[in-house]
Amino acid sequence: MAVDGRGASGKSTLAERLRRRVSRSVVVHTDDVAWYESFFGWGGLLAEHVLRPVRGGEAVYFRPPAWTREGREGAIEVPSGLDLVIVEGVGAAQRELADVIDATVWVQSDFAQAEERGIARDSALGVNGDPVETVAFWHEWMAEELRFLQQQRPWERACLIVAGTPLIPLDDNQVAVASGPL
Repeated sequence: MAVDGRGASGKSTLAERLRRRVSRSVVVHTDDVAWYESFFGWGGLLAEHVLRPVRGGEAVYFRPPAWTREGREGAIEVPSGLDLVIVEGVGAAQRELADVIDATVWVQSDFAQAEERGIARDSALGVNGDPVETVAFWHEWMAEELRFLQQQRPWERACLIVAGTPLIPLDDNQVAVASGPL
């Protein structure tokens, strides 16, 4: 299952909620596959080294090339025999992955709220430099993201659309849902 949506729309939160509901499941974050790759040029790595082996019933232990090159520890690991593999991230439902994705959830978000959330999150985590560098990164990211999403239009292939920035108050265990296009 792909959980796609704009940056900071609530994809990771939804993916984690789904993972907790399905005991034999795992979340694969596209950010891990995309680490030190082009913003959206990592689909082949995900398909060939994670999703196709999983569909073939294999366990996965994958170190993306950039992890070795940049000295990142660990690997992306997916045990065999799971009931659900959730691929979470912007571009998780890109057309190039259609043959290895069974279902897509689109997390719809308000543009300004997602930007505010993303900058606040990244600033708190210190992942994109100081506050000025974080804002600059987000503006660069959003320009690429918007272009990519406009070309891909993953919401049109979604089975389900979830409100990542709902206008109604919800408990932590609730989501606002609309059916996807038929």
